[in-house]
Amino acid sequence: MFQGFAPETVDFLWGIRMNNNREWFTAHKEDYVKYLYEPMKALGAELFQPFAQEPGNFLKVSRIYRDARLHHPLPYKEGLWLSIRRPGPWEGENPCLYFEIVPERVSYGFFLWKPKPATQEVYRQRLLAEPRPFLEMVQTLRENTGLELTATPYKRPKVQTDIPELAPYLAFKSEIACDTQIPMSEAVFGPELKDRVAELFRELRPLYHFFNSVCNP
Repeated sequence: MFQGFAPETVDFLWGIRMNNNREWFTAHKEDYVKYLYEPMKALGAELFQPFAQEPGNFLKVSRIYRDARLHHPLPYKEGLWLSIRRPGPWEGENPCLYFEIVPERVSYGFFLWKPKPATQEVYRQRLLAEPRPFLEMVQTLRENTGLELTATPYKRPKVQTDIPELAPYLAFKSEIACDTQIPMSEAVFGPELKDRVAELFRELRPLYHFFNSVCNP
C-alpha cells in the first residue's frame, strides 16, 4: 500500500543528482529501494487498478539505471516515472497517463510525445468529422481540473476550419499534454498524494481513450 514518499526520498534524489556515479549509488542503494523504488511501485499498483480490466493497458515503472546502449555520460537517472499505456513498437507514439518524481517536484497527467505522421492525419480527420464531442471533452476537462490540453504546434496549419475554437487543436504536432505538478513539499509525503493523482487520472480517462482510438484505430 502506498504511504507516500518521504524526506529521505528527496535526500536520495538530490544525492544522485550531485553524485551521479557508481560509488555513491552503491553506498546508497538501500535508500533507493526503500524510499524511491518501492513507494513508486506501490503507487503504480494502486493507480493501475481502475485500468487493469481494460484490454491492452499495462503499467510500467521505470528503473534508475540508464540504458547503456544510449551512451549517456551519466549512469543513473535523476528521478523515476511510471506510466499506464497500451503496448506499441515505441512508447513515444502511444498516449499515456504518467507520474514522475524528480528532486524539485512531482508531475502527473496525460502525455503523448511524438505521434506518427499517419496518426496525426487520423487525428485531424477525426476532429474535422466530429468536432463537437472533442471540444466538449476538452471543455469538461478544463472546467473540472482547470487544466488545458497543450502541444507543440506546426509552424503552418495543416488544415483549415471554420470553427475558431477547433483551430489550435488541429495544429497539434507533438508533446500533447494535459498535466500538472506539485513542488516538492509535505504534500508529496503522505498517502493523500495517490488520491490526488488518481482523481486527475479519472478525469483524464476520456482523453486517454480518445487518443488511444486515434493511435490504435
